[in-house]
Amino acid sequence: MIFSRQRSESRAMVRVILALAWPTMLEETMQSAVQYIDTAMVGTLGTQATAAVGATTTVGWLIFSSITAFSVGFLAMISKACGAQDIWTARRTAAQAVLSVLVIGTACTILTTALSGAIPVWMQVEPQIRPTASRYFLILYLPLLPRTAGIIFGTALRAAGDTKTPMKVGVWVNCINVVLNFLLIYPTRTVMLLGRSVTVPGAGMGVVGAAAASAVAFTWGGIRITWVLWRHPVISPKGQTLRPDAAILSPCLRVALPNMLQRFGTSLGYVAFAAMINSLGEVATAAHTIANTVESAFYIPGYGMQTAAATLTGNAYGAGDQRRMKTLTTMFLPVEICLMCVTGGALFLSAPLLMGLFSNSEMVITLGTRILRMVAVSEPLYGVSIIAEGMMMGVGRTRTPFVYNIIGMWCIRIVGTFICIRVLGLGLVAAWGCMIAHNVLLFALYLISFVRGTWNPLAERTV
Repeated sequence: MIFSRQRSESRAMVRVILALAWPTMLEETMQSAVQYIDTAMVGTLGTQATAAVGATTTVGWLIFSSITAFSVGFLAMISKACGAQDIWTARRTAAQAVLSVLVIGTACTILTTALSGAIPVWMQVEPQIRPTASRYFLILYLPLLPRTAGIIFGTALRAAGDTKTPMKVGVWVNCINVVLNFLLIYPTRTVMLLGRSVTVPGAGMGVVGAAAASAVAFTWGGIRITWVLWRHPVISPKGQTLRPDAAILSPCLRVALPNMLQRFGTSLGYVAFAAMINSLGEVATAAHTIANTVESAFYIPGYGMQTAAATLTGNAYGAGDQRRMKTLTTMFLPVEICLMCVTGGALFLSAPLLMGLFSNSEMVITLGTRILRMVAVSEPLYGVSIIAEGMMMGVGRTRTPFVYNIIGMWCIRIVGTFICIRVLGLGLVAAWGCMIAHNVLLFALYLISFVRGTWNPLAERTV
């Protein structure tokens, strides 16, 4: 009887996990599909265009990872409040999220637009590519206020168990982006459609057109998700004060600050990593850019499950349910490893085909295929790190991931890449080998933490 009840509860938990995870997976899939299409469209303009777009990508990671990290504090607070059925606290937290969007979005917009001309120089972009890279960066990051709203408000909705709305908004953002790409990147041209010649209008803006398309799409998405949050039946900030509320912001910041420092530190590492790769020339830069785009799609199951893990562990923590916390741990890790084994195998097999979609250069395809197959082998290990970090975020334990990621990024990836490229004169393959070593270290550290149970605050209370 006990076994039957446990099996029934496990099945119910699996349904809940999948219900939370699949919208995020679909949203990430759409985003990756658009990245693929963007990269393929820009790739038709030549290797220099691909390099110009990819040269400042890691700076974007730095910006958005810091914003995402700040949203983790709201995720932990709202998911815990919802688990405890404390709707009043959830709404107060949503109001503070609105205040944060206004402050952070405005500050980031001013900073990025002011530095748009200098960033390609700092990133060691080749001189002939710098003007295009600078214009692309400026246009893409002008709508940072609505993009910040999309990130923070989307996280708030997911923390309340609503993963479908951010998914739907994301789908529309991606569709708008693709349509505008088609109209803005290419000039007016004649194409064959069902055996007939059809004239397709186009602005012929090239790389700048790709940036403009994304900027318009993200602006629409930020406005739309703000409207959804305002009308949400559970966490709507309507009627709440937008003045700073220390009772809400203090615990949010205690969770968010270590995660923000972690993401800022690791993203700054990505910038340093990319700068060293950019110094290898446009072939290495293009191969690295395309490989990053290709690889991102194969992490979708992992990050979809991470969202579910963070939300459900936060709910269990808020309800003080240690038994449910243990059940989540034993269910998430095996499922995640299986998913990442499948995606890693698919990446290994399809690497040459996928690289060929984005570049006509044989050198770029060969180099990109090699590094993708290297990283494919380590995906199951990285999947454990993704889930472990998500569960720690759900219970507000963000200091441990901060320490782990900073050590891995700067002591393994950056120092190792510097030695390989600047001292030993090696190339992109060696740099990606250092990245894989970083992922393996994270797997080992997170696994030790889970085996010891030090990540779970409810386990400590029962000792």
